[in-house]
Amino acid sequence: MIPSDIVKQQLAPTGVLRAGINLSNFLLVSGQLGDGSPDGISPDIARYIADRLDVPCKLVTFDRPGQLADAVQQNIWDIGNIAFEAERAQTIDFSNPYVLIEANFLFRQDEDFVSNNDVDREAVRIAVSERSAYDLWLTDNFKKAQIVRASSIKAAHQMFFENEVNVLASLKPKLLEDMESHKGLRLIETPFTAVKQSVGIAKGKPEAAAFLNMLIAGLIRDGWIAAQLDRHGVAEKLGIPIV
Repeated sequence: MIPSDIVKQQLAPTGVLRAGINLSNFLLVSGQLGDGSPDGISPDIARYIADRLDVPCKLVTFDRPGQLADAVQQNIWDIGNIAFEAERAQTIDFSNPYVLIEANFLFRQDEDFVSNNDVDREAVRIAVSERSAYDLWLTDNFKKAQIVRASSIKAAHQMFFENEVNVLASLKPKLLEDMESHKGLRLIETPFTAVKQSVGIAKGKPEAAAFLNMLIAGLIRDGWIAAQLDRHGVAEKLGIPIV
């Protein structure tokens, strides 16, 4: 698929594709290249899009997803690799997802939770990484439990293990690692939500949005996404959407 001139202008108006990258998601940014730049499926997607546009790629990094989302109005990135969420969709148009990540609840075995609905109780305190996609989902859907926001995924996990809360909401692969290294923990196997990792753009660029959806669908069908996940060692931790 060859991008039109309109698509190139919408996605790379400066002649460089400026790609916003969220560094906090260890599954999507799983390492560094020799020059110190981010490596992983998220930077891979950005570089691939730039290659298709035949322009250089500049990675614009953010420590947290909320910072990336806020910057959409600052004209410092052209695409932002970030999870879809309804609140963010007020200012960002999202592509269809290229990977899915389950988000689950972890708790101590002396708690009596069975289902996700059991967690939404007035006496329950849930640790979560602030302004993550699953934080925004909990904010919209949980009405009784107290959501305690931490500055990062690491800080949310630390809050749980320091007994400041009785439930930890996080990405399932990280929770499974916690269960391996700590005794007496239980996981509600059914995810309370699935994080849809997508490519975001500022609103008002319909041709670019259509191009990104076609490109991502092709990468999924051709096995490119699967190959990249395998290369980065995260194939068993991430799901690939059906197209």
